[in-house]
Parts: sequence; structure tokens; C-alpha cells
Amino acid sequence: DTALHLLSGLYERTGSENLCMAGGVAFNSVMNGRIMTETPFKRFFIQPAAGDAGCSLGAALLVWHSRLKQPRKFRMEHAYYGPGFSSEECAAALRAAGLKFETLPDEQMLPRVAAMLADGAIIGWFQGRMEFGPRALGNRSFIADPRREDMRELLNKKVKLREWFRPLAPSMKEEAANELFGHPHYDPFMITVLNVVEEKRDRIPSVVHVDGTARPQTVSRHINPRYWQLINEFEKLTGVPLLLNTSFNVQEPIVLSPADAINTFNKASFDALVLENHLVVR
Repeated sequence: DTALHLLSGLYERTGSENLCMAGGVAFNSVMNGRIMTETPFKRFFIQPAAGDAGCSLGAALLVWHSRLKQPRKFRMEHAYYGPGFSSEECAAALRAAGLKFETLPDEQMLPRVAAMLADGAIIGWFQGRMEFGPRALGNRSFIADPRREDMRELLNKKVKLREWFRPLAPSMKEEAANELFGHPHYDPFMITVLNVVEEKRDRIPSVVHVDGTARPQTVSRHINPRYWQLINEFEKLTGVPLLLNTSFNVQEPIVLSPADAINTFNKASFDALVLENHLVVR
């Protein structure tokens, strides 16, 4: 309420319909959702690494634009700026750990993983460059079926080893936002909380909070085509255009390297591990 009051005054003073937010306060996802639905602002940018870590990006941009006088062309459409590992590096890590694995092209991998998810599997999903900031956005994620009411407890209690009430979020095809929230929505960073259309809530119980809201990541076919295609394959099987997504870690920092992912797989109770185009089934 305080933030909405301050922003109302800011709008009156400036008349601008554009709003950019940073700092730790911008991690308040409930507040961010209300800003989008209850203020006159029309265009938003909320820094996904809004805490101190985001200063590194700000410092780089400050030097690039203000000191080196380079033109302002950069637009932050994703947070995949962390380390990445090749398929060969992933295979080498699997061999070093003595794990049996299959190597599959995406035409086989994605439908197979989607089918496993639809059958109830919890999968550690590792691809591309790691996310920058506090949210797992489909490159270092545990993924599962959002239709299962018991999936929140399974993940929190048996895999993540944390409190049963901790929220789990949907990674959804960007095109499905209107269907689930009643209006278009853009949030590739999972930093807004919105009301889910009432008739859709029972369909995806494990990613809907007790008050009927969810904290979505909208996945763009243009920005993260592989993850989008996996969700699309799941939708073909289930009619549901989203997956349950939570960070790939168990009482530890989010996994960064193939070795981290393998270590978590060996000590935690989930069903399969995907490292790039390699599949390990427990």
C-alpha cells in the first residue's frame, strides 16, 4: 500500500507511463503484480537481479554508456548471462561420475521428457547459460507436472528438504498468459504475482498459492526456444501450457556446473537428470 501511494504521487508529478524499479524492494513480487494492475503506469522494467548483485550490471552499463559514450541499444530480455557448458563437457562429467546416460537429439529428448513429466517424474533440467539473479528460469531448474496437487509437498519435503508451504512457480508459454490471467502478461524474470483465472486454478493446483495467485515466468519462443518447446510438448500431452519450476538445488546454492548437478542428483531423491542433450534416469 505504501509503494502504491508513493507511485501514485510519482505519476502525478511526472505524467510518465514508464516505470523502472531496482533495489531490494523490487523483489516484492506481490507488490510488483499490484503495481501492474492498480497503477496508471503502462510500461515496466523491474530489474531481475534487483539486490546488490545487480550493481555489477549497472556498473558495466554506466562505463559503456557514460564513459565510453556508446549508444543505448541494450535491452535486458533475459537473465541467461552465467556460465554455460558444452555437451561434451557434460558427457565428460557424467562419465567421470560413472553414471549411465543416453544422448538424444531434441526431436527425441523433448517429447520423452514431456512424457516423463506427465507421468509424474521430477526432473533436474540443466541447459545453456546459468541464470543471473535469484530465480531459476528454466536453465537450472527442477521441473514437474503442475496438475498434481501433491507435487508441492513431494518437491518441498522429499527433494528440496524445506517447509511444505514454500511456493513453486509456473514456467508458461508467453502466449498462454491471457488464458491463465485474463490479460496479456510479460515477465521473463518471475518477479510478479497475479491472480489466476478462477476456473483454471483447479487444473494447476501445485503452482497456485492459497489466495488464488501465482508467480509466473513467461517463456518466449524467441528467447529460450528449447525450454519453450519442452513446455509445448507437455501441452500437446496434457493441454496445460506450463510446467512447475523451482530452483535446481537442495539446501545449497543453485547448481552451476555439470558436476554440481550430478552431485545433487546423487544425494537427492528425484527421478531423472538432463544435462544438455544427455539423459540420466534413476
